[in-house]
Amino acid sequence: MQTLYDEITAISDAFCKDHLNEEYAEMARMLTAKLARKHPSPLVNGQANGWAAGILYALGQANFLFDKTQSPHMRADELCERMGVSKQTAGGRAQKIREMLGIFPMHPDWTLPSRSDDNPVVWILMVNGWMVDIRDMPREAQVVAFEKGLIPYIPADRRNTSEP
Repeated sequence: MQTLYDEITAISDAFCKDHLNEEYAEMARMLTAKLARKHPSPLVNGQANGWAAGILYALGQANFLFDKTQSPHMRADELCERMGVSKQTAGGRAQKIREMLGIFPMHPDWTLPSRSDDNPVVWILMVNGWMVDIRDMPREAQVVAFEKGLIPYIPADRRNTSEP
């Protein structure tokens, strides 16, 4: 699997360097690793560039890459053309990835780090039977949520460090 991982990430890294950004490259590496660890891994079937395109397509859907109001922005057909695969191939791989891993738009595990502050799905948690925005809860609750891996950082600490 290491050889497949290396081949796919080399393609996605180069594409992200030329057309997207380092955040997409990092997320693509994480997603490729997750797919490589699956048993059986879907990566053993098909071409590496098809999987790289599918991975970036799935991440793009989760992060609104195809929405022209977002930055970076790229049309789906443009991504496929630049990666040298058909839209059917990339879209099919992306659909398989989304179904296999339960990825949806704004999925908290697959949101670009720079977008997590503005993603309500990252911050809404069930606390004592109530849906709450953990950013509005006391720091102690935020620490528990962070320690359980439910949120990417402790919001109260960021607020405190940004104050004069």
